[in-house]
Amino acid sequence: MKTTVLLTAVATVAFACGGLGAAAVGAVDEPPGDTIVEVTGDAANGFEIQHYDGTAEFPPTDSEAAAECAEYDTRVARVRCRTQVRTWYRDLADLKQALDWAHAG
Repeated sequence: MKTTVLLTAVATVAFACGGLGAAAVGAVDEPPGDTIVEVTGDAANGFEIQHYDGTAEFPPTDSEAAAECAEYDTRVARVRCRTQVRTWYRDLADLKQALDWAHAG
């Protein structure tokens, strides 16, 4: 009995969310302007991040970012900075690959 009630509740919630999700998707004509639509370049030569509204960002190359990290006073701050830079560029490369894959299909 409890399983039937639980399954009915889950089905009702899924149906309601699905209906709301379809209505919400249909109501949105364009993505927000800051939506990333393309990433070009690489960490060594620099990335370009293009947004839906036509704006672009150009993060520093990995060597420029490493030089900035070297300017921190403490060792912990330098290591934290280098870790953040490596993570940021790894994520940008993953995002570039995902966008290329999405645009190809």
